Formats: sequence, C-alpha cells, structure tokens
Amino acid sequence: MVEFATAGIASTIMLISTFQLAMIMWNYHTMAFVVHEATRFVAVRGVGCTKPGNTCSVNVGTIAHRIDYLGIGIPSSRVNVTLTTDSGAQTLCAPLSSCFSNTTVWPPSSNNDNKTGALITISANYQFQSALLFFWPGAGTQNFGAIGLPASSTQTVVF
Repeated sequence: MVEFATAGIASTIMLISTFQLAMIMWNYHTMAFVVHEATRFVAVRGVGCTKPGNTCSVNVGTIAHRIDYLGIGIPSSRVNVTLTTDSGAQTLCAPLSSCFSNTTVWPPSSNNDNKTGALITISANYQFQSALLFFWPGAGTQNFGAIGLPASSTQTVVF
C-alpha cells in the first residue's frame, strides 16, 4: 500500500503533466496557425479591394471573427490581438471578442498602409489556464496557473 501510494502520486502527477503539455502544445500551434492564416487573409485584400467596384476589403471585426473561427478550442475572451501596419499604427483587441463589432477598414488607406508591398503584422497572445498547479501536492487553494502563448505573423500586401 505504501509503495503504491508513493508511486501512485508520482504517476498521477506525471500523467496530468503529460496531458497539460499536450494541450499547451496544441493551443500554441493552433494560435500560430490562426495568426498566419489571418495575416494571409488580410494580405490579399489591400488597396485593390478599396477601389470603386470592389467589395473585398476587410475590417477589424471580420479579422477578429476569422481568428475566432479558426481558433478551435481557444476562447476569444482570453486572446489579445494586435494589428500593426507598415507605418506602425496599431489596433488592439484586448480581448479579441471586444473587436467583433469593429467596422474600421484594416489595413487603413491612410499613410498608404494598404498599398501593394506594405507589411502588415498580426500578433496574438493567448493566456492558457493550466490545471497543473491545482493538482500539485501542498498547493492548497491556489488559482490555476496561466501560461502566455504568443504568436506573430508578418506578410506583404499583394493586392
């Protein structure tokens, strides 16, 4: 019984740690994929989409919904997103859900930020809530641990 209790506690912590690490890696790769895809989505909707007769321009709300849609398993209430233009202008969505109704066209046409060849950057930071501290022996009634998972992507506007 004593040997099983000693080995059982260590085995349980190891099992929970393995599952937590797997969840962290899945969320990290999902964030990297989402940010990359959102940046590609915007990069093909630059100055050509704002000309008369074209209706393919995007706004901050569309980008936020795209990130939320592609981010399977990642709650938008714990993701902070920063949209940065070539001139350095930034739009902050903290949390991401706060930008769902934002109708500002992005990248903006001011400072030629939507011209062909301009760089756009989308950065995100997801606060993963780890359950590992909950199961840590002697932790008592502590809060769950938070781990920041950053992701960033820069693309050139092509259209």
